Amino acid sequence: MARAISRTRGRILSRLTVAALAAALVGTTAGAAQAGEPPQPSFKERTAELKAVSPAPQQAARGVARAAEQGVRQELYAFAGPQFYWYTPNGKGGYQARDTANNTSWGSLKFLTHTDRDSDGYTDGIWEWHQEGSLYYQDDLGGRRVGGGWQIYNQIFSPGNLGGAAGYDVLARDSDGVLWLYLGYGDGNLTARSKVGGGWGQYTQITGRGDITGDAKADIVARDRSGTLWLYQGTGDRNAPFKARTPIGGGWNTYNTIVGTGDLDFDGVTDLIARDTKGALWRYSGTGNPTTPYNQRVLIGTSGWNIYRILA
Repeated sequence: MARAISRTRGRILSRLTVAALAAALVGTTAGAAQAGEPPQPSFKERTAELKAVSPAPQQAARGVARAAEQGVRQELYAFAGPQFYWYTPNGKGGYQARDTANNTSWGSLKFLTHTDRDSDGYTDGIWEWHQEGSLYYQDDLGGRRVGGGWQIYNQIFSPGNLGGAAGYDVLARDSDGVLWLYLGYGDGNLTARSKVGGGWGQYTQITGRGDITGDAKADIVARDRSGTLWLYQGTGDRNAPFKARTPIGGGWNTYNTIVGTGDLDFDGVTDLIARDTKGALWRYSGTGNPTTPYNQRVLIGTSGWNIYRILA
């Protein structure tokens, strides 16, 4: 029987108050990740720090195996103006009725993504990017500012673990169409960026969370301007994180938002949700097959989803 998602480990945002957040986010620490900063310190130089804050190798390996077996199971965060809501998976491929946080401090939010520091498939914290370029990290212990300068990017998200360590990593695309990778340390901090490659400006949306193709490596998908969706399979190599793209199919311009949501139907394979222009929400269940990575779409929300400016 499918295991229900943890309701305590998924609700990171709902437990934070405006006052507590403001107190925690004063200033920034030395060495915090700044967007576009020179590559220092290097990944190699901070290996010792990474080991200090990450689970032991055996524990991390078990976590990755568990996440690969049961899929990444995470709640859906939704933002309407400054108001924050969340949806918990119902175990049947959809979501329960939404919950509301008593917090309306999200008006400047531009991007938000989950992070899983121990690779067990559940959210432990979140990264959030605001209009002025600040990056914040939040977990059950509170929130803090990680760095600034992120306004140079027009798309930011975490697909999961691309670099092989325990923590989730971050992908960011700049205005020149260059995609950059920031490796996560598992404590909310990020390495200096490394270049994935150019040409990513051709895509209107890039997303993904977890393993789509069944090889226990995080993958992503990207939609081009013609409406074709492309698969980029992960390699597990931080120096060359993706294989050459392969087409999934056309017609994806019918959607105004596509979100890699993790394993929504609890079958052990990560899924995709898509919101159409009429405000309906659809689920594309993952197959674990790189040739045909998704099953036919299933309607999971009839209308009203267009009220949200951000789904994550």
